[in-house]
Amino acid sequence: MAVAIHRLPHSKGRLAIIAGAGTLPHHVAEAARFQGEDPFIIALSREADTDWTGFDHAVCAIGDFAAISRTFETEGIDRVVLSGAVRRRPEWRDIRPTLKTLAKVPRVFRTLISGGDDAVLRMVIELIEASGAHVIGAHEVVPGLLADTGPLGAHVPTDEDRRDIEAGIAAANALGALDVGQGAVAVGGRVVALEGAEGTDAMLARVADLRKDGRISIRRRGVLVKLCKPQQDERADLPSIGPSTVAGAHAAGLAGIAVEAGRALVLDRARLVEEADRGGLFVLGIERDCRRDRR
Repeated sequence: MAVAIHRLPHSKGRLAIIAGAGTLPHHVAEAARFQGEDPFIIALSREADTDWTGFDHAVCAIGDFAAISRTFETEGIDRVVLSGAVRRRPEWRDIRPTLKTLAKVPRVFRTLISGGDDAVLRMVIELIEASGAHVIGAHEVVPGLLADTGPLGAHVPTDEDRRDIEAGIAAANALGALDVGQGAVAVGGRVVALEGAEGTDAMLARVADLRKDGRISIRRRGVLVKLCKPQQDERADLPSIGPSTVAGAHAAGLAGIAVEAGRALVLDRARLVEEADRGGLFVLGIERDCRRDRR
């Protein structure tokens, strides 16, 4: 699929991808290369889990802004995509500021100690842009990954599933406003799990355990809902689902997954749809107010 790469006016610089864990960074890198870019990969140590052979790349610690800034300068970087999961936030002792960001260090420490994930990401974007690069969203490079409105596969939600979607939306909105997580699981109209620092896959494993222990009804299936946080900067950490999400939802006995259309990423879409269809799960792109999506 041909996609348009976001370029600055008169930009002659190179695109960098700061890569965490998962498959998303590789999707972004391949799409950029398809469009004639020569992306430079900055793989985060202890986070990135992709083999970057075949791409120019360097490995940097997550808080080493000095090394990252030097890489921007030596490689002529003027655009940056933040892509992939980051499972731990840096400790204060990991922070290596540049002269341009030195004055911001006290606020950096406060944000790392007490800020939520979105606050930390906004701070990271600010520090990167203080180094002279422009941060763009992964969806600006690979717009085809964004979820469309409506069903992605063969299955569609029932009326009971719709009620669970509504309950999940209310919970995910409240959770996101607190800058805690993006996902919620509702079963029988009742919210049974909220996503925290453990991530979606671990939350789904917890739901599966609750089901086995009899804490959740085995007669009602339920739905996973994932939404952007209301205050989220869309240049980083858009909600995403992939085949592992489908596998986790199936193991948890859920009927399906609902994600925010236009503001959530669907990874390995063909495989995801195939596995959802095989497992009898729906995958649905929804508006934030799901009443607009009734069919």
